[in-house]
Amino acid sequence: MEQLKNMLQIKKIIALLTTVVFCILVLKGGISSNEFLTIFLMIIAFYFGQSSTRQAIKENNRDGE
Repeated sequence: MEQLKNMLQIKKIIALLTTVVFCILVLKGGISSNEFLTIFLMIIAFYFGQSSTRQAIKENNRDGE
């Protein structure tokens, strides 16, 4: 269980760092704002999708007890 918590923390850090890097690239002109938006939305959708799934699993486990 502790390893799972650590892995989830790593996912948060990766998502945050990726967002920061892409923000810097957009500001420096390395990528277009459209490319940034596509990548950023994928990261956010994945992160919140995982969070929603974990929450639903927790709720289902509580209901089954």
